[in-house]
Amino acid sequence: MAEPIRTAVVGVGHLGRHHARILAALEGATLVAVVDTVAERAAEVAAATGCRAMTDYRELLGTVDAVSIAAPTELHHEIAMPFLGAGIAVLVEKPMARSLAEADALLAAANASGATLAVGQTERYNPAVAAVMPLVTSPRFIEVHRLGVFPDRSLDIDVVFDLMIHDLDVIAAIVRSKVVSVEAVGVPVLTPKYDIANARLRFASGCIANLTASRISRDRVRKIRFFQPDSYISIDYAAQEVEGWRLVRRDGGRPTIEGGALPVEKDEPLRRELADFVAAVRHRRRPLVDGEAGRAALELATRIAEKMESV
Repeated sequence: MAEPIRTAVVGVGHLGRHHARILAALEGATLVAVVDTVAERAAEVAAATGCRAMTDYRELLGTVDAVSIAAPTELHHEIAMPFLGAGIAVLVEKPMARSLAEADALLAAANASGATLAVGQTERYNPAVAAVMPLVTSPRFIEVHRLGVFPDRSLDIDVVFDLMIHDLDVIAAIVRSKVVSVEAVGVPVLTPKYDIANARLRFASGCIANLTASRISRDRVRKIRFFQPDSYISIDYAAQEVEGWRLVRRDGGRPTIEGGALPVEKDEPLRRELADFVAAVRHRRRPLVDGEAGRAALELATRIAEKMESV
C-alpha cells in the first residue's frame, strides 16, 4: 500500500490515548479518528492528536484500513467482529477476548476475510525481550515476578488475565513446548477477582516456569529470569535492562563465571508494537504477535484460572 494506513483507536482511556498519540505521529499511518463512549474524552484526545472524535465505532466502517481496540476486554469481540468481517485490520489489546470461544470467532473472521489480526501483548515488543530471544535456547527453569500497585482499571478481570498473561506470552514464544501440567493458586484480596496469583508450569521439554503476579504490591516489579545449562539471563522489563552470566570452561583450569550487562537499545514497546502492526498491514505479512499467539496466551491463562478455581 503506497498511501498511509488510515487508522483509528476505539477506546481512549488510560491505554487507548497512548495508542492515539503514537499512531498520530507514526510514519506510514494516519490517525483518522478516535472513538469513546464518553464524548468528552474522545473530544479531548482528538484535539490533542488532530483527528475526528466519535462515539460509535460502527461509523468507522468504510473509512479506515486498520483499527486499534483498547476498550474493556468484555467488548473486544463485539467491536472487532464487524471490522474483521469487512476485511479491516484489527489490533486488539490483551487479553484478546473474554473466552476462547470469542477468540476463535475472531480468528475465524480474520481468516475468512484475510484481515490482519494482531494482539497487544506489549512485552514481546520490549527491546530487552528482543535482545534475549536469541540467547535463551534451552531454558530449564524460569522465574517471573510481576508486581504492581492497586490499579483503577482492568478490575473486571483476574490478575492472570490483566498482568500474568504478558509473561505467559513471552514464555510460550521462548520455550516453544507444550505445557503438560499446571499448578496454580489465587487470592482475591481487594476485589471479588483474584488480585494475586502464582502458577507453576511444566513443559514437555522439561522446563519449569514459576510465575507470580500481583496488583496489590507496594512496589512495582517486572522481572523474568532464565536458567539454562551453564548460563543465567535476567530481564528487568521496566528498566529495559538485561544481565547475562555464563560458565566458561578452560582446558586444565578452573571454570570461571563471566558476564554482566548486555546492550539494549531502549524504545517504547507500545510504539514498536503499533509500528509492527502498521507494517504488517502495509506489507500484508503477519505481525509479531498475531491472533494465534494471542489465543495461545489466553488459553494458558484460562488453564491457570480454571486450576485456581478448582483449588
